[in-house]
Amino acid sequence: MAKIDNSFTNSLFTILGQPEPAPRITPLARTAAAAPLADTGCLTEYRPLRSRSIVSKVVSKRGTPFSHAINPYRGCEFGCRYCYARYTHEFLEMRDPEEFERKIYFKENAAWVLRQDLRSLKPGTVIGIGTATDPYQPLERRQRITRSIFEVFAEVGGFRLGLITKSALVLRDLELLKAVARRNQLGIHITITTMDARLARTLEPRAPRPDMRMHAVAQLRKAGLRAGVMCSPLMPGITDSRSSISAVASAAAEAGANFLHANALFLKPCSLPVFFQFVRENFPALEKSYQQRYGQNAFVSTEYRKRVSELVESIRREFKLGERTQFGEAFARQTITPVSPQPWLPFSS
Repeated sequence: MAKIDNSFTNSLFTILGQPEPAPRITPLARTAAAAPLADTGCLTEYRPLRSRSIVSKVVSKRGTPFSHAINPYRGCEFGCRYCYARYTHEFLEMRDPEEFERKIYFKENAAWVLRQDLRSLKPGTVIGIGTATDPYQPLERRQRITRSIFEVFAEVGGFRLGLITKSALVLRDLELLKAVARRNQLGIHITITTMDARLARTLEPRAPRPDMRMHAVAQLRKAGLRAGVMCSPLMPGITDSRSSISAVASAAAEAGANFLHANALFLKPCSLPVFFQFVRENFPALEKSYQQRYGQNAFVSTEYRKRVSELVESIRREFKLGERTQFGEAFARQTITPVSPQPWLPFSS
């Protein structure tokens, strides 16, 4: 059995100079530690993970547009520098943010478990697929877990499904997704942060090129599926300029995308070291501004959000792209819970 690393740095908040006790090892962490090595890739380990449930209830202050989520994998090989989901490996008692992209777990018997979960969900439940890890990351070519999940939804209908991915591998399941859409309300969101292939390779080192993702959007639309582009996250001073967003919007319009959606970058503590290193190495002039903006707060200010929202809406109108909440979109509009923002710090754009 693999050993669990119980070494933790001393807490910043100690009582009388004594460190806090190490947290209790959770059953999930024990299960992950006991998982045998199934395969390896380039500096990557793949292990099976037993799961009692695959549909999770979403509790978030961000006001997510879905009430439930399915993530066929734990960890993601794409290695996106801004990824907020690195914290999910902390439930496995893995504190190194790089382990999120180096130790990938695939959920065994996902289709059977999903059938049991769906029995307790009401028709019309909004389910996001791929909210924390990409369901079409490279391991899916062999494990086909995401495919097995959609095979269930091709038989069981009445749900509102939103698929989120950066991978052109989604086209492998084109006919299956058409079957899913006949029984469920399906919206497919292809994330494309930038059309600059060189920047994308640095920012999302192991994800498919932007042009390959946009080609996937075009093929999904030709097949009659509802598909659009998530131009997220918008990174201040890096991808939040009109020219950068317009390049994505122009390509999306040419591909026939139903919608364009964009949100500003937010950085959870687990994401800070990796993203700040990316900024330090590639945009050193912005490092100080990012430290001021995100050093003490994961969210951008109200002023910045408003400015970005107006910019995106202007570009959306220019290229005649819809919003993801229109035209029967899978994700329903929900009230966004306000967050306490930091003072606005301008970036050049």
